[in-house]
Amino acid sequence: MSFTALQSIDVAGKRVLLRCDLNVPIKEGVIRDDGRIRASLPTIKYLVDHGASVVIMAHLGRPKGERNPEMSLAPVASRLSELLGLPVQFSAEIVGPSADAAKAALLPGHILLLENIRYEAAETSKDEAERAGFAAQLATGMDLFVSDGFGAVHRKHASGYDVAKILPNAAGFLVAAEIDVLKKLTENPDRPYGVVLGGAKVSDKIGVIKNLLGKVNVLAIGGGMLFTFLAAQGHEIGKSLVELDLIDDVKKLLAEAKDLGVELLLPTDIVVAPTFAVDAPPTLVSASEIPADQIGLDIGPVSAAAFGAAIEKCHTVFWNGPMGVFEFPNFAHGTQVIAESLTKVSGISVVGGGDSAAAVRALGFKDDQFGYISTGGGASLEYLEGKPLPGIEVLQNA
Repeated sequence: MSFTALQSIDVAGKRVLLRCDLNVPIKEGVIRDDGRIRASLPTIKYLVDHGASVVIMAHLGRPKGERNPEMSLAPVASRLSELLGLPVQFSAEIVGPSADAAKAALLPGHILLLENIRYEAAETSKDEAERAGFAAQLATGMDLFVSDGFGAVHRKHASGYDVAKILPNAAGFLVAAEIDVLKKLTENPDRPYGVVLGGAKVSDKIGVIKNLLGKVNVLAIGGGMLFTFLAAQGHEIGKSLVELDLIDDVKKLLAEAKDLGVELLLPTDIVVAPTFAVDAPPTLVSASEIPADQIGLDIGPVSAAAFGAAIEKCHTVFWNGPMGVFEFPNFAHGTQVIAESLTKVSGISVVGGGDSAAAVRALGFKDDQFGYISTGGGASLEYLEGKPLPGIEVLQNA
């Protein structure tokens, strides 16, 4: 992939429209994990330090074109200001006279954060003309577009795709780093190569599994998606999550993994409970004998240890999706063990964004204990699935 590097552009005195991924978890106005904000700092600091006026676009949640106070970026503006040690202006208007005036008045080295870009329905519209019109408003008065919101580059959205067709553009440091890491996972990875996949649904990961089967040495399956695998093997899964329409596909994957000599690891023990609740009493059972009235909520300790041992032998590891309901202490052990194992990998260990990144921080791990923590779970998965990323391709073709 070839796109313009930010360092190659003289940004002094330029008005830079910067797309960041600041989609952080906020509850009652309090940011629970500022990892994505921190990941955006290097590009923002570079632009400010080199004399650019910086207008930041970002989204939070899925407000679907409506203003939802719970999804306002106002708390993000405050946190960003704290982390930078600089004032960050905040514009409640995204496009229009007030926003244009704020952009025009912005001095070199100063920062303006626009309100949640997804408050505007045109941002995610399927209508290209509608998106293009909105992008033109966003680009008003700006000299350069810098793409640094990796978590959204797999979407054709106005703020990350259409604006790149209007303004001269470059990739920010985060986007460049994410693509570099993904290349290491797909182009001659140092072997053994292991992938750990969890999360709720097989449907979210089946394309990735299909694409990676011929490339990996070890594939470990946990999370809610594992029960579709167990069902495909004919096991009783109780009230656990299952996608019955994918059982035949999973059977084919199991057979293909065997033919390719891939070490496909499934749990042999499961932690179950009668209900999905933080105070539900946990019980350890065999993966082949889950009681009919129980729900599987975590991989068991024997399985976690086996997964961990396999991971530690690998030189390249990609992990996406928790092994269980890590938010509930009784069902966090599997995820804890996997995270610990990734810290011991001698080569590169990549935590694949989304819930996995939130999990490692919630469980007390530090970012620098891993080779890389991605900010874009969905974007990373689509890249590993072999799909094009529109927000990256547009930077190459604009």
